[in-house]
Amino acid sequence: MSEFLLLSTYSVCSDAAGIAGNLFAFVLFVSPIPTFRRIIRSQSTEQFSGLPYVYALLNCLICLWYGTPIVSPGIILVATVNSVGAIFQFMYITIFIINAEKAKKVKMLGLLLAVFALFGIIVIASMRLFDHPSRKLFVRYLSVASLISMFASPLLIINLVIKTKSVEFMPFYLSLSTFLMSISFFAYGMFKEDPFIYVPNGVGTILGIVQLSLFFYYSTVFGEDSREPLLESYA
Repeated sequence: MSEFLLLSTYSVCSDAAGIAGNLFAFVLFVSPIPTFRRIIRSQSTEQFSGLPYVYALLNCLICLWYGTPIVSPGIILVATVNSVGAIFQFMYITIFIINAEKAKKVKMLGLLLAVFALFGIIVIASMRLFDHPSRKLFVRYLSVASLISMFASPLLIINLVIKTKSVEFMPFYLSLSTFLMSISFFAYGMFKEDPFIYVPNGVGTILGIVQLSLFFYYSTVFGEDSREPLLESYA
C-alpha cells in the first residue's frame, strides 16, 4: 500500500513539473508579441533580426519529434509544449517575412524552407535508418544539442549587461520565465530519469539564476529597470 502511494505521489509530482514547464514555456513563447505588434504597426522589420525565430522553430520541431510516442513514449508533455512553440515561431516568421524588405524577405523565406527540409530529413533518417532504441538516442542527442545552444544564447545578453551596466535589454519577466521553465523541465526530467531532458534544462536553470542575479545587482546598484521587451526570443 505504501509503495503504491509512493508511486502515485511520484507520478503526480512528475506530471505537475511537466505541466508547470508547459505554462512557463507559454509565457516565453508570447514574450515577442510586443515586438511584432510594432512590426505590424510600422509595416517594417526595421533593424530586428528574424534569425532567433528561425532557430527557435527548428529547436521546437526537433524537441517535438523527440517527445512523440513513436520516438519517446511517456513524455508527451515535451511534445505538447514544443508543438505550441513551433506554431508561435512559425507565426512570428510569417509576420516577419510579410513586413520585411525584399532582401530580408528572400533570405528568411529560404531559411524557413531550409528548416522544414532539415526537419524532414531528421524525421525520415530517424525512421528509416534506426530501430526504436537507436532512433530515440539519435533524436535525443539532436534535441540536447539544440536545447543547450538555445539556453547558451542569452550569454550574449549577459555580456551586454556587464559591459553597459544596464538591464534594459534583459527584462525581468523574460529572465524569470526562462528560469522557471528550465527548473520545471529539469525536475520533470529527473522524475522521468531522462538525462537528455534534465541536463540541458539544468544548464538553462543555472543561466537563468545568473541572469536574475545580474538583474537584481545592476538594477539595485545602478538604479535601472528594464524599459523595453527583449527583441529576441530564446523559447
